[in-house]
Amino acid sequence: MSTALSVTAAASDAVVPDCVGDDPGSLCARLYNWFGLDWLAANAQALVATPLRILLIVLVAAVARLLINRAIRRLTERTATGQVPTILKPRRTKGENHQQVVEQVAARRTQRAEAIGSVLRSFASIVVFFIAVVLVLGELGINLAPIVASAGVVGVALGFGAQNLIKDFIAGIGIILEDQYGVGDVVDLGEASGTVEAVGLRITRLRDINGVVWYARNGEVLRVGNKSQGYAQVVIDMPVAHTTDLERCRSVIQEVGDAFYAEEAWADVVLGQPESVGVESITPQAILMRLQVRTTNADQWRVARELRMRLQERFATEGIEIPVVRTPTGAGPA
Repeated sequence: MSTALSVTAAASDAVVPDCVGDDPGSLCARLYNWFGLDWLAANAQALVATPLRILLIVLVAAVARLLINRAIRRLTERTATGQVPTILKPRRTKGENHQQVVEQVAARRTQRAEAIGSVLRSFASIVVFFIAVVLVLGELGINLAPIVASAGVVGVALGFGAQNLIKDFIAGIGIILEDQYGVGDVVDLGEASGTVEAVGLRITRLRDINGVVWYARNGEVLRVGNKSQGYAQVVIDMPVAHTTDLERCRSVIQEVGDAFYAEEAWADVVLGQPESVGVESITPQAILMRLQVRTTNADQWRVARELRMRLQERFATEGIEIPVVRTPTGAGPA
């Protein structure tokens, strides 16, 4: 009997947290009513509310990152599987060369889409992570003002110390987004020209005709001449003597171009009717007659070599004279 009375007295003497009486519907009162633990009710904010809010922030950040990455992935996939440009569609047949062109365009578009998607996903992850960290620190009661001020000072220091690096990265993002050039393109960057082997956010690697590998910082690329984007324009200037019948010569050049255009073997690489535009220029040595034709970017040099060979053979057959320019030797009279 005495033991029961002591237990009852101890229970009656238990300290009831103030929050229980202030607001019966509060978290503190509910925890006290559920568990009867005064220390749990008194520290409800630190032990229950704050961890739950932090967990909610982490879950929302993870879901937001997942949804953003999914949207970016869908966008890049839609970009990568777009239609082939009209200029590259076949005009007569679908041969192996055309299939190669389509595959090259698709591969280039896929690489560009993947690069853009990677940059966007990384940027989105950094933003979501930064916001989540700031909110978590706020829930923990940490004063964010010194942290933000320190981050600003560090950012300014890094901006001055690594401005060239930041410039290269920003320029690299612009090159990828604008599709200025890609892997396999023949480009002229000024001091270096050749075939692009890799395009990164910081540097571009290309190999010239002699096999030399060049590394160009994206921030230092002020202009780009892309010789193999979309389509190429082959321009051939044939020198003829001043005594040549120019109208007949122009007709012969056009006939060579028409015959070349009509061949099925070149149907997939020649994108337009060759045009003999006539006299391009007159010099003391010769008159230049021009032929131009639009081709696919990968076959422009092959087409140009074939047309030069055919024009040379036809000129020899028709008796059209190609003047020979003799270079002075510098030797005086004997």
